[in-house]
Amino acid sequence: MSLDIASGIFRLLDGAVCLAAALASLLVTMPDLHLAPAYYIAIALLGTIIMMNALSIAGLYRLELLQGGGLPFGRVIMAWSAAVAIVAAVVAVSGVGLASSQNWLLLWLVTSGCVLLALRAILVVRVDQWRQAGRLCRRIAVFGSGTAAQALLQRLTEGRPSTMDHIVVGVYGDIASAHSGRADVMPNRAMQERSVHALCGDFQDLLGEIRREHVDAVIVAPAPGEGNPGVVVDRLRQAAADIYVHLDIPEMTGGQTAFEKIGGVPLLLAERRPLCGWRGIAKAVEDRVFAAFALLLIAPLLALIAILIKLDSPGPVLFRQKRYGLNNRLIDVMKFRTMRHDMCDQTASQLTRRNDPRVTRIGHFLRRTSLDELPQFINVLLGEMSVVGPRPHATAAKAAGLLYQDAVPNYDCRHRMKPGITGLAQVSGWRGETETLDQIRKRVEHDIRYIENWSLFLDAQIILRTIMGGFTGRQAF
Repeated sequence: MSLDIASGIFRLLDGAVCLAAALASLLVTMPDLHLAPAYYIAIALLGTIIMMNALSIAGLYRLELLQGGGLPFGRVIMAWSAAVAIVAAVVAVSGVGLASSQNWLLLWLVTSGCVLLALRAILVVRVDQWRQAGRLCRRIAVFGSGTAAQALLQRLTEGRPSTMDHIVVGVYGDIASAHSGRADVMPNRAMQERSVHALCGDFQDLLGEIRREHVDAVIVAPAPGEGNPGVVVDRLRQAAADIYVHLDIPEMTGGQTAFEKIGGVPLLLAERRPLCGWRGIAKAVEDRVFAAFALLLIAPLLALIAILIKLDSPGPVLFRQKRYGLNNRLIDVMKFRTMRHDMCDQTASQLTRRNDPRVTRIGHFLRRTSLDELPQFINVLLGEMSVVGPRPHATAAKAAGLLYQDAVPNYDCRHRMKPGITGLAQVSGWRGETETLDQIRKRVEHDIRYIENWSLFLDAQIILRTIMGGFTGRQAF
């Protein structure tokens, strides 16, 4: 639960309360009203918008007002009073007059004011519970074992825990250097004496924690000898986390930089998670809704394909294969079985080629039309995949004799987002065999371009191009 999401939820609740009070009051006073219901509904919508803007101007969506435990009743009353005055003025100048609507207006505005005050009291308690549970805190990890990192940690952990919007969950660095006794690197015991945070591990341990979704952001503050900060940042880009730098660094490849403050400390934002806050929610809603609708629509087709597979060759209908998902986690990707059961390749150590003898008769058709991918909508509903994203690759897939991660230096950067049933690389023609290094590099290049430029509109474009033939053609076999 990020601060942005919590603030957005409060906005929606206030709007829903205000509109519901208007409509309920309209039902109660309808016999006494002389105008068409459409007029009152229009005023209700306008009044709700005015009320939400008044509350926003009063700062009631800034969570720091709630975290101290006080009830901002004064701000609510001021915002409510201003909104009431504006709504009354609008009704008065509309030519209808207040007299014909006064009963409805009075009931609506009084009811909404009382409910808003009650809602604010509930939110104070709820926000305090969220903070106590750590749900509103960003989980920060620091990479660095030197004195600069310790100074940073001291600043990050200052202040009352109840008012902090972040929590330091671990410190990582070069453990060998921390025990070497160098003046610029603070050993583990010294770290424990000056801070509650001792070294939790090295870079690989940090990467593992990010991939297990235990870390939201990383602050890079390495001591001399722990690696070039630019290189550390580039290596961290293969996992989904915000990346900050606490010192001047040489030019880095890719990414977009900006400055932010965490705990009052100015930091260079070197990389932001591709889907955070409302962007992540929008993507999740898009995936679940589209996948559910698609499965309902194609259910008869799925049943027909299953029958044809069983009639064509012995073996199960579905084929499950381990592939890399978000943050390099292994997932079971589902497909219709297109190969003879005794010749299935669980790791894809030998990629499918044209006229592959392992492929069944119905399998040739399914692969040619990409109908074998349809069961992956189930993976989407399970939250393991997206409708659009980088295609998931098998663990042993190779290009020119090299594993994909060895063939492309920034290959793991494509795992910062859930894999998709279709993707920008696929509709751009980069699917099928990867006999050359250039083929896999172009595919990864398109995947990273998609991640860096994601939007709902881009997803809609890719879905449309896929429906119009993005998964058929000479590269599909």
